[in-house]
Amino acid sequence: MSNIFSGGSHDLDLSNGATAAFIDVLMLAVSDLASEDWDFRFAALLTLQDQNVMGRGAVGFDLAEFDWGATERERARAKDFVLRATALAASGHRWSELGYHPPRVHDYLHRFTAMVESCTPPADSSAALGFPGPDEAAMASCVRHRVLSALPRWDGCFLCNRPHY
Repeated sequence: MSNIFSGGSHDLDLSNGATAAFIDVLMLAVSDLASEDWDFRFAALLTLQDQNVMGRGAVGFDLAEFDWGATERERARAKDFVLRATALAASGHRWSELGYHPPRVHDYLHRFTAMVESCTPPADSSAALGFPGPDEAAMASCVRHRVLSALPRWDGCFLCNRPHY
């Protein structure tokens, strides 16, 4: 099974392992950059991509289904946040904390950047299917790993939930 992330005229079709690496590095960056309500909602969406909780081959999202904001300014700011977080992730930010080197993740992040850049956030948020609402924002942080998480709904962040083989 694969997980599909789409937006604009692009798709990112990733295996389960590739999805884990892509979301892991993105979550580390988002956790350190989040400052506005929308950022924490995006972080909550990323927590829903944790296959150790949601199931393997059962995650993904479409940028067209995001609630990007009510005004042009809000939509531009949200898009900029995703691009900044993706650039920070691509820089190798906190990868040493993963305990593994994420293979090919630079390519996934580059393709995701192109996807976000080509996406025109819709002005109508009625199509926001599955994008966490304000009351579902990932405001909690795992004390041990300094990563935003879905606490108290889940027991910990993606690093806490990682299976130990």
